Amino acid sequence: MGGVDTGDGNINLFEEPADFYQPEREPTFAIHKFLSGNEVRVRLVGHNPLWGHYLWNAGRTISLYLEERAEELIKAKTVLELGAGAGLPSLVCALNDAHQVVVTDYPDVDLIENLRFNISHFEGLIQHLPQDCAFDVLILADLLFNHSEHAKLIKTVRMTLKKAATSRAYVFFTPYRPWLLQKDLAFFDLAREAGFTVTKTFEKVMDKVMFEEDPGDELLRRTVYGYELSWAT
Repeated sequence: MGGVDTGDGNINLFEEPADFYQPEREPTFAIHKFLSGNEVRVRLVGHNPLWGHYLWNAGRTISLYLEERAEELIKAKTVLELGAGAGLPSLVCALNDAHQVVVTDYPDVDLIENLRFNISHFEGLIQHLPQDCAFDVLILADLLFNHSEHAKLIKTVRMTLKKAATSRAYVFFTPYRPWLLQKDLAFFDLAREAGFTVTKTFEKVMDKVMFEEDPGDELLRRTVYGYELSWAT
């Protein structure tokens, strides 16, 4: 019978084996190169069930997209990033003269602490979303995979995107599960129903897929798509 004391007095019925718990994974770092050639080093959580331990292709790509057009799209604008992960697009906006940048993610302790680490050396970023605040620019990078949350994302965009002709929500994503592409794209149907104009503005095929062993069309898994949401006139 398990846990019976055989006389040596050393058996602890409630003591797990030494290797019962997996050790916590250490944070990793990713490098992003700006158009100037300068680099920024962002920290990623060691592991996270919300996938915050990766720097996703959409995050890298939208960062370059916004930097290339910073004079028009970012300078002197207020910016909100949803589901920021490591917060790279927000850092890019802060470094390109955005008036104010707000960085948000799911209230997971590891994710939020990692965000605080990454923004600690940058002025112009704040950590808490002000109440009743609307923004010129919203950033949604690789958030469409969670189809059950589309309606909540649309509601958030409606609540936080400033009602102005120049306001934009930038939605970049890769169909990492190509067979579910139509469900990813259903987000934009909801956006139209909610009063937005949807415009496809960007498409880029990356040099390689993020996950070699994943199934499905490789070309789709390498492609980043970019859309803009604006208020319908």
